[in-house]
Amino acid sequence: MKTRRMTVAQAIVTFLKNQYVERDGRQNAFFSGVLGIFGHGNVAGIGQALMENPELPYILVRNEQAAVHMAGGYAKANNRLKAFVCTSSIGPGATNMITGAAMATINRLPVLLLPGDIFARRNVAPVLQQLESPSSQDISVNDCFKPVSRYWDRIYRPEQIVTALPEVMRVLTSPSDCGAVTLALPQDVQAEAWDFPAELFDKRIWMIRRPEADRLSLDRAAKAIAESRKPLIIAGGGVLYSEASDALARFTSRLGIPVAETQAGKGSLPYNHPQCMGAIGATGGLAANRLAREADLIVGIGTRYSDFTSASMTAFQNPDVRFVNINTAEFDAYKVSAIPVVADARVTLEALAEALPHYKVSDEYAAQIAGLKQAWDAEVDRLFHLNTQPRPAQSEVIGAMWEASGPRDLLLSAAGSHPGDLHKLWRTRTPNGYHLEYGYSTMGYEIPGALGAKLADPSREVYVFLGDGTFQMMPSEIVTAVQEHIKIIIVLVDNKGFASIGGLSRSLGMGGFGTSYRERSKPSGQLDGEILKVDYAACACGLGAHAIQAGSLVEFKAALEEAKKTDRITVVVIETQPGVGVPGYESWWDVAVAEVSQIETVRQSRAQYTEARKKERYHLGTTKEK
Repeated sequence: MKTRRMTVAQAIVTFLKNQYVERDGRQNAFFSGVLGIFGHGNVAGIGQALMENPELPYILVRNEQAAVHMAGGYAKANNRLKAFVCTSSIGPGATNMITGAAMATINRLPVLLLPGDIFARRNVAPVLQQLESPSSQDISVNDCFKPVSRYWDRIYRPEQIVTALPEVMRVLTSPSDCGAVTLALPQDVQAEAWDFPAELFDKRIWMIRRPEADRLSLDRAAKAIAESRKPLIIAGGGVLYSEASDALARFTSRLGIPVAETQAGKGSLPYNHPQCMGAIGATGGLAANRLAREADLIVGIGTRYSDFTSASMTAFQNPDVRFVNINTAEFDAYKVSAIPVVADARVTLEALAEALPHYKVSDEYAAQIAGLKQAWDAEVDRLFHLNTQPRPAQSEVIGAMWEASGPRDLLLSAAGSHPGDLHKLWRTRTPNGYHLEYGYSTMGYEIPGALGAKLADPSREVYVFLGDGTFQMMPSEIVTAVQEHIKIIIVLVDNKGFASIGGLSRSLGMGGFGTSYRERSKPSGQLDGEILKVDYAACACGLGAHAIQAGSLVEFKAALEEAKKTDRITVVVIETQPGVGVPGYESWWDVAVAEVSQIETVRQSRAQYTEARKKERYHLGTTKEK
């Protein structure tokens, strides 16, 4: 057997650069590079190996958490067909990546994490940044990655990577099980040499499968659709990951079934498609939520039914509602007692179309669909042009961004009040034109995530929409954008605090307590003093961005045009009109209110909450045959 003598780190890097994926006859290298920060736990191992392998480029970031967000944004924008590796030292560099690992796993995004680890040989322990345990020597901070990783391993001996690395790739390329993969690498082991089998470094092609449905499940799903009178499709992220948008458009056009979109599935159909009803659930719009309430059949495609999608299980009020779930993950396919179709979205839609050659919704239902779509389009137009003074409403800012964007451009956000308004109002033109990290809704994802999305397709503009709260959490990757010459357009809304949670606090009778950026006042001892003054444009400029402060909607629109003409990262700052929000459109979200309180407004909110909870439903009997 031929061998190659290499260090463990050199072997890992050599292996990674020779991994390819293939789907539908298209083949590409899976890993596009390595993101991270070097420390004593990885500089002499992974760092040295990357010096010898420039084919796998290294990008220095400013925060390890941001590295994972950047990798997640890149994988999402590439429909999980490409990925980045993230490396860190042992200690705080490693644990900084845990939030990003949770984000990637919850959103089913392939990200490989290579944190350094404590010495495997132990004789020099405790080493710098080592977490000691009196009950075991086989523990480090990297054990914290276990619950937020799809696959976790620690390498104690060089030969262990021969079996570990294929397992890493199996999980990262799985349509149903992908997420964060953590390979903890003790710093001494990284630098150890071994005679590795030469075949380990041959080019390997991992097939991205399109699993087909079994005949019985497909027949039952087709029968349920054929028997339905008011069906509704819920398009989740699986539609986009499967690249099933065209198949969905053909299916819904012929059968007339309306389509509602989750945050992850928005853009599955273009906004002006006759069957596109827009957002559903707690952040949904008028058309989709009304259809969901009356639907007798829900066909979920690539969705996991989060509480925002189901409006905390209040969205589906028809007592006879049934469910069909199409999902590559068996875990999700069986939710809400659905008829489970464990299969790829695209091939299943094509198979269902063949199985339903004569089905079409009734003329009455079609008229209801068309009327609701027309009403919703008019409502979006209204919210885009409120003409509030002296500052624009947030919906007007969104409208101006949409009008400035091109058909292929991408809108990205993650947390705060923006995802709800964007889910309702953004008019997505093409698949992957709407990029929301809402599985974990991670404040701080926006800027690094946008860098990853831009790297996935540098030919399009990437618009980032965030608030001052999330900007303060992770503005540092602006420097990475300058370093790598990555141009994105950041729209920063100065809310003087946490607008989303402030609004939620007020709805719970708490008056926005602790959600505004204010000084602590001496009389009350609380954070209810003067509003803090922060010059966000100056902050962005100091980090190397081109920055513009817009004082009105007219100035904001001009700033967007200027940003499009520049060749570097631009931050546009604008204040919006407080108290002018987007309606809820008959939706609800379960956030528990204190059962007892000395505050009258809290007691009132509790009474409303108790009443609203009566609409929550268990969906337990929908697998029964009619």
